[in-house]
Amino acid sequence: MKDKITLGSWAGMWGDSPAIPRQLLDGADLDYLVGDHLAEITMALLARARAEDPAKGFIPDIVRVLSPLLGELHERGVKVVTNGGGLNPAAAADALRAAATEAGVPLRVAHVEGDDLAGRADDLRAAGAQDMFTGEALPDGVVTMNAYLGARPIADALARGADIVVTGRCADSAVILGPLMHEFGWADTDYDLLSAGSLVGHLVECGPQSLGGLFTDWEDVPGWDNMGYPVVDCFPDGTATITKPAGTGGLVTPATVGEQLLYEIGDPGAYILPDVVCDWRDVTLTQDAPDVVRIEGAKGLPPTDTYKATTTVLDGFRLLFAFLVYGGDATGRARRAAEAMLARAARVGAEQGAGPFTETSIEVVGSGDLTGTARSSDEAVVKLGVKSADPNALKILGREMASFGLVVQGMTGIAGGRPKPQPVLRLVHLLVPKADVPVRVLVDGERADVAVVPGAGPAAGTPPLPEPAAAPATSAGTVRVALRQIAWARSGDKGNDANIGLIARRPEFAAALREQVTAARVAELFHPAGEVRRWELPGLHAMNILLSDVLGGKGGTSSLRYDPQGKSYGATLLDLEVDVPAELLRR
Repeated sequence: MKDKITLGSWAGMWGDSPAIPRQLLDGADLDYLVGDHLAEITMALLARARAEDPAKGFIPDIVRVLSPLLGELHERGVKVVTNGGGLNPAAAADALRAAATEAGVPLRVAHVEGDDLAGRADDLRAAGAQDMFTGEALPDGVVTMNAYLGARPIADALARGADIVVTGRCADSAVILGPLMHEFGWADTDYDLLSAGSLVGHLVECGPQSLGGLFTDWEDVPGWDNMGYPVVDCFPDGTATITKPAGTGGLVTPATVGEQLLYEIGDPGAYILPDVVCDWRDVTLTQDAPDVVRIEGAKGLPPTDTYKATTTVLDGFRLLFAFLVYGGDATGRARRAAEAMLARAARVGAEQGAGPFTETSIEVVGSGDLTGTARSSDEAVVKLGVKSADPNALKILGREMASFGLVVQGMTGIAGGRPKPQPVLRLVHLLVPKADVPVRVLVDGERADVAVVPGAGPAAGTPPLPEPAAAPATSAGTVRVALRQIAWARSGDKGNDANIGLIARRPEFAAALREQVTAARVAELFHPAGEVRRWELPGLHAMNILLSDVLGGKGGTSSLRYDPQGKSYGATLLDLEVDVPAELLRR
């Protein structure tokens, strides 16, 4: 067993920079290159590609970017794990195998099968499958249905001699955990170790987001034009350090890494992954050296006996477009223009027998629509979003809106030209028993079943923070400041929920977060349709907040909002004012 494994994360999404593998290979002595390319909308786009050509359905970047590097990867002994197989991991593996043959290098390529459950939609519907959050029955019109597999298939493929492992849908962090399970011999019951490896995977799965990307103190992050991507040294005891290649931009501190730790995790004491239920409340992050942070303290519990299976379902059509308005009181003219466009299109559509609009959304950027702080501005961008079961209704809107350039003073045109209706892909999340999902790995055509541990039933969540009994009393010694002066924040989505992580800039500020950033104040700011829950992470002097049913849809593929993934919520919350002892600020 090796005493250290070094991994570099070369992709955080489909379309990430093709220059990153070269950056990592030049900047680190790697054992593995890992890549995370998938999201719900990505799976839907891949389904469209596969419908047009059965040989497609995977991320073409993985072949295009890796092919020129295959000789070097073989010579240096660097292995690759990627979920870029998408909906067609077999075809992706074939393409990489062909590229290796053309390059004259004897690389063994494996792929994982079992996540694609779309062919079982009718059976699951007949068995009463329901959305795990809403209880909605599985509807018709299923486009994709994929279980989030774990890391064990990846570890098995590596144990069978694979140099490149291609998966379909799996937990994002599994592309890191799989190599660690293989190299260190971690068992399926080593829950603390599995949680630690999953934490490393979570920290690097979004590329530079742990190295200064999305960071609250953005002005402190150098080199945006050459952002470094994560390099992690992992050890058999589950500890790890995270850094970046020398000479690259970015910043690696407990704050930058901590923001990513809180990103989209919900309950930090029960973050459910296929291999383990993670408890990261006592994780600590320590600055070991400039741009080097040590990670330790993860705990784990037995996994559940189900996989989450994310399903995309056709749910009508939507039209989204934006236009600009300049000059005095631009926000007022912009809003009236959007309302008039909708009224005209609805009237013309009714006259022509088109179906009605089922949902509309007007957001005037510059008026405070996104932040809830109404104001007037001389510059405004209007986002107009509409849904309908009838695409003709949306085509009429797409035609009619252009004429308003003759009506609205200061309207400078439609960004991106005349829009076209697009299918709405709504998300439905199911729980499918692991026992009903056979998983296999194929290494150069040799098939082997994977023994997945059955799990231990549903995971119990951890209790949220209670609301303070009363607001803290202010005194002459306190100062009212914006939350950003004492905290960092990172936000994102969990389906239709928004997740906001807050980290105290110093431990002594943690009490102000706990006592003053209450669920009631957060609800007053964002107006979620559901509840607001908070959890504390003592190891980071942090708090995680989950706002239920607030993003206007069932995942980013169905929302009409300008920010359907909650990316702006953290920055908005940091404008909230809190009272802090002046002495603490002076220190």
